Amino acid sequence: MNEIRTILSDIKKGNIKPIYFLMGEEPYYIDIISDYIEKNVLEESEKGFNQQVMYGRDTEIEDIISTAKRYPMMAERQVLIIKEAQDLSRHIDKLVGYAENPQPTTVLVLNYKYKKLDKRKKLHKAIAKSGLVYESKKLYDNQVGDWILRVLSVKKYKIEPKASQMLVEFLGTDLSKIANELEKLMLILPKGSIISDKDIEDNIGISKDFNNFELKKAVGEKNILKVNRIINYFAENPKKNPLVMTISLLNNYFTQLLLLHGLKDKSKSSVAKNLGVNPYFVDEYFSAAKNYPMRKVAQVIAFLRDADVKSKGVGASQSHRDLLKELLFKILH
Repeated sequence: MNEIRTILSDIKKGNIKPIYFLMGEEPYYIDIISDYIEKNVLEESEKGFNQQVMYGRDTEIEDIISTAKRYPMMAERQVLIIKEAQDLSRHIDKLVGYAENPQPTTVLVLNYKYKKLDKRKKLHKAIAKSGLVYESKKLYDNQVGDWILRVLSVKKYKIEPKASQMLVEFLGTDLSKIANELEKLMLILPKGSIISDKDIEDNIGISKDFNNFELKKAVGEKNILKVNRIINYFAENPKKNPLVMTISLLNNYFTQLLLLHGLKDKSKSSVAKNLGVNPYFVDEYFSAAKNYPMRKVAQVIAFLRDADVKSKGVGASQSHRDLLKELLFKILH
């Protein structure tokens, strides 16, 4: 996030590059930079003649170069934004000549999502020299919670650990989706609020009692009654609680327990760091590790792999409801 702040701050100060090549697996930050340029580099009165958006699938590199070489009309510069530029990947090297000698009065922005340029290639080197290459890397699951805290902190909000975990487990690592849901919450809740699991349930539609987070916790506690209540809820609401996601999250959970069993340093800080979890939840992992010795954890991981295969229709014709119930029975007994 510091790199993003620096880029946006430079643009605001008027230190604007002739080329911005925005690439990588995480589209959220690519959109932030591109949208900021689109909204702020030109005055509203200048945009009609001097700002253009093109799409990679509908254009050619030659058209981009031709447009970029034009002079602005009654303005200091023009802005040319290429969205979905990854659709031009087969011919992107044709930009080398322009990148080596870009039009100084043009701001060319290329949104090259889900892919990246090879740093050894001539194009990468040319853009890095004349403009800016930014790689937006996808966050790991265990990094998203901290990202949520930072985003909310800037806006003067906080969030309870359980509420944050619910968002991550329901929305995954899709920062755009998470940011949209946080924006909704910040519109509803006053500044300074601490976002709770009830706020998540009331405003986003994730049940605070019947979700994968609570299932994982109940499994760790070997709370059979609670587990059965949750999986029955899942069976009645399969679209909101797909089996593949439940299996994936439980697999991650038991993989973490396996790692915990193998740690020499079992201090809270060490466990939190090695498992990639909030220290708030470490005691729950200690309790679960007592309920599931290493041998049982290895057995559970095998059950989960088998269920994953069956859920995809290989070697079984059971419904997802029956598969889930059978899986949880094996895990708990």
